[in-house]
Amino acid sequence: MARAPLMQLTDVSLGLGADRLFDGLDLVIQPGDRVALVGRNGSGKSTLLRVMAGLVEPDAGARVVPAGVSVGYMEQEPDLTGFATLGDFASAGLEPGEAWRVEAAAEGLGLALAADPARASGGERRRAALARLLAAEADLMLLDEPTNHLDIGAIQWLEERLAATRAAYVLISHDRAFLSRLTRATLWLDRGTVRRQEAGFEAFEAWREKVWAEEDAAAHKLDRRIRSEARWAVEGISARRKRNQGRVRRLQEMRAERAAQIRRQGTAAMEFGSSGKTGKLVVEARGISKSYGDRPVVRDFSIRVGRGERLALVGPNGAGKTTLLKMMIGQLAPDTGEVRMGTNIELAVFDQARAALAPDATLWESLTGDPAMRISGRADQVMVRGEPRHVVSYLNDFLFTDEQARAPVRALSGGEKARLLLARLMAHPANLLVLDEPTNDLDIETLDLLQELVSEFDGTVILVSHDRDFLDRTATTTVAMEGDGHAVVYAGGWSDMQAQRAAGGAGPASVGPAGKAKPARTATRSKAPAAPAPDRGPAGPAPALSFTERHRLEALPGEIERLEAEIGKLEALLSDSGLYTREPVKFAKATEALSERQARLSAAEEEWLALEEKAEAAGG
Repeated sequence: MARAPLMQLTDVSLGLGADRLFDGLDLVIQPGDRVALVGRNGSGKSTLLRVMAGLVEPDAGARVVPAGVSVGYMEQEPDLTGFATLGDFASAGLEPGEAWRVEAAAEGLGLALAADPARASGGERRRAALARLLAAEADLMLLDEPTNHLDIGAIQWLEERLAATRAAYVLISHDRAFLSRLTRATLWLDRGTVRRQEAGFEAFEAWREKVWAEEDAAAHKLDRRIRSEARWAVEGISARRKRNQGRVRRLQEMRAERAAQIRRQGTAAMEFGSSGKTGKLVVEARGISKSYGDRPVVRDFSIRVGRGERLALVGPNGAGKTTLLKMMIGQLAPDTGEVRMGTNIELAVFDQARAALAPDATLWESLTGDPAMRISGRADQVMVRGEPRHVVSYLNDFLFTDEQARAPVRALSGGEKARLLLARLMAHPANLLVLDEPTNDLDIETLDLLQELVSEFDGTVILVSHDRDFLDRTATTTVAMEGDGHAVVYAGGWSDMQAQRAAGGAGPASVGPAGKAKPARTATRSKAPAAPAPDRGPAGPAPALSFTERHRLEALPGEIERLEAEIGKLEALLSDSGLYTREPVKFAKATEALSERQARLSAAEEEWLALEEKAEAAGG
């Protein structure tokens, strides 16, 4: 016997101003459904979820939920007004004997129930909303980006919790691994239409490409028919006017049908601009430590990051990822140890807090207000990688409409805010990208493009992310923040790190300037025995440095520092735009000298690294 649906939407329509989010939408959610809701940023996914939750009234159509069926909703921006603690909010509506459910959810999500909502971060507020939803044990759960602001451990706990539930749920998420594991059906909201496929998210992209190919074929066929009928109209309508008014009307109908077809939204024209090469050594940290009060964040951590590396920092929330990141790029001084950055560094930073965006500023003002993008005397243009661009044209590249250019930032969705931040970031040439949680709120298509750009970027990348699929696709080295100040370096991305841990921790690696993995010296060493080496006779100690090599190792840091200073002076001289015109000979000599010193610096760094490694192998 078929069971009654948990929810049914019939002929639902909803518009925002002149725009229609969906029209004539029909949707059924059955018991046991595990559904991914996907679509481009701004397509109306969150609004549709709110309609399903009964929080937004559609312009037309009906929402039917049978008596006795409970629907739970987790929103991105929960209202905690009137609650003394996050625990009070999460427990609202529960019987006293059910409070244990909130405590269990809070433990899995890493939520401090006693925290004051007025002082809680956005991530803590969202975790409280998620704990409230899970504790309510509704028949149908509606989850809007539940993995945002969760660390990987909490995401994996939530996966297990949802995999074990008997409730139905609909998920919006950018996390591919999360969606792929948990969903059995996919709702695709595309240009106001909802399509459903009885297959999980893993099958979505193949389905999407098939639908688009069928659309293109149908549009091409319709275009051919329109051209054929239009030729007939031009050549023969005057002779057969009365007999063929039906064909004329059909031509008009076909043209109207073609005009009504909504063009698919393209992919954002994103691009990272390179500002030239750094030295082979980009960042070196030697024995750095940082504590806040009695709590160690990083202990005796060392790493060398070479040009072209994609270094990922992972770990639980609060483990110190952002602190380590800031120390590595010189924004925060370590308590002990030292950090040395290489030469010719041009830094671009993506801030997870979205602090660079003023909520009441327009998108136009968000670009023209950036001092590095502003062009004096041109209020309608911005500087993009050294070239002037019209503000609206540049916003169009990131899929913003002309109308949105004058809209306030607060009107944007989370994914649209992320795209606007990327627009600001990508306007500046850089050779070191620092990306702190760049994937939050991005739609799948934009996320795909960002992954490709990061992988192909002609420079070095340091990123913080909880997105396992993104880490696997981009990272060449992973630093795991283990808590209590310990950090371990592994070769590869998230899955590589997991494999090395499962094998007994045999894979830790540090990164040299050439971007090649070498045995690591980290705050936490593997205790697993090493595999026996081939029998090649008695093993002797590594050869010690000669007197000349020791002297050279001591002298090289000073030589590197001197070369860096000389390079800085030459670059300052060549930054004078009028030098070539005034003194072309001096300009040529300075250019030649800069190239020569950069080559000497690169050679000195390579020599220092080789001698340092030889000294370490010899035990000092």
